[in-house]
Amino acid sequence: MKILVINNQLEQKHIDLIKKTASDIKAQVIFYNSENEIPAEDFDADVIYGFAPKIVSTSKKLKWLCIPWAGVDSIMKPGYFANEGCLLTNSAGSYGVSIAEHMIAQALIMMRRLPEFFEGSRNREWLLPRPQKSLKGCRITVLGTGDIGSNFAKRAKAFDPAKITGVCRSGKSSQPYYDEVIPVSKLDSVLPQTDLLAMSLPATPETRGILSRPRISMLPKGAYIINVGRGSAIDEGALIESLESGHLDGAALDVFQKEPLPKDSKMWTAKNLLITPHVAGNFTVACTKDKNVEMFLEDLLRFSDNAPLLHLVDKKLGY
Repeated sequence: MKILVINNQLEQKHIDLIKKTASDIKAQVIFYNSENEIPAEDFDADVIYGFAPKIVSTSKKLKWLCIPWAGVDSIMKPGYFANEGCLLTNSAGSYGVSIAEHMIAQALIMMRRLPEFFEGSRNREWLLPRPQKSLKGCRITVLGTGDIGSNFAKRAKAFDPAKITGVCRSGKSSQPYYDEVIPVSKLDSVLPQTDLLAMSLPATPETRGILSRPRISMLPKGAYIINVGRGSAIDEGALIESLESGHLDGAALDVFQKEPLPKDSKMWTAKNLLITPHVAGNFTVACTKDKNVEMFLEDLLRFSDNAPLLHLVDKKLGY
């Protein structure tokens, strides 16, 4: 078995772990920083852990592609896999801690009006106290109750909110952090009672435009929105209008319909919009790298034993 690992952000301890596991199953493993470095003779790999669209779209020998990130919407295209039977796994489950911390930070920054104080400090202004909001007593709705949403709910619970409602396709969750979980079909019923809407949805046909203009208007005046899932889930024009009109007190977006966000986008100057350039996840936190590699090796052992993979993506559902 030939394994290609394509990642320039792994530490030596991760490389050593992968080498040891490959040795244990008598597999050959080769490391590259990017697909551009890979010679033609290695296009015959059986397993790829990383991003290699040229190989995936041309090699019929590839049996398993492990993507080191959670979202797979960029590769859910007809003809992307030369071998349609190639297994696909993702790394959903490794980013929850990092992204949840980012979401908590976004919520506190908005609700405690920190941008105003930061701006005042840059101008050497000693600003007077002003009304702020708290996560205590806040009605929180988590749209997307997977690893990221549930890690956020777990942390938000410590702030003593009034209620945390989870919303997902099935309307069910085994996580204990939600006071209630409802199906997406009942989303409209909970929006009017939502002070903070936290979105962590994958990009699928069902989630595209889910936060539409009518649904944004259903949120109560003074509500906040956080989105760390995919930019396709929100009507960006309607969001800007709601911020500018003062209906929403704030929004924090880490994802956008077009990335990088164009320099002439109205998002840059929208009132009370907190922008981060898709950095909530990525390989920026040590525990993310550790968990990511751990998940790959967990499935690599199962793959070598012809056992079902734990992190398999349903190509029809897109997650």
